[in-house]
Amino acid sequence: MDEREDVPKDFIKLKSEKLSVDEVSELVISPCCGAVSLFIGTTRNNFEGKKVIHLEYEAYTSMAEMEIKKICRDVRQKWPSVKHIALHHRLGVVPVTEASVIIAVSSPHRAESLEAVTHCINTLKAIVPIWKKEIYEDEYSWKENKECFWTNSEK
Repeated sequence: MDEREDVPKDFIKLKSEKLSVDEVSELVISPCCGAVSLFIGTTRNNFEGKKVIHLEYEAYTSMAEMEIKKICRDVRQKWPSVKHIALHHRLGVVPVTEASVIIAVSSPHRAESLEAVTHCINTLKAIVPIWKKEIYEDEYSWKENKECFWTNSEK
């Protein structure tokens, strides 16, 4: 690939199908970058002593995509050397061990991509309208992200 054709891109996807680490990481590879950093958030089998059967995610899709685009713009302002950003989030049922979210960022050096990935997941959990329901053996619980600004306001 010619470096002049390798313009920075954002790859945003909300989907109900299984997420692919290979697909997401390949989206951000660039000949001018020596670093690709990944975050993979998976469903674990327990929470506070309860057995988790699976997770279910719902989203206000158009607003979620708009907020994710803002996150990408923010990353590019804070880390101008970042080349490509991919953020894929699964909706619907996510079984134990499968990925709920995969974020990949490429940059010439590792520090920027690692910092950008951390910023992406923390900001996503704080502002993007995606809701998680944990399904246990005998019950379920809608979970709020501790980072979410609208759940931490003074009452």
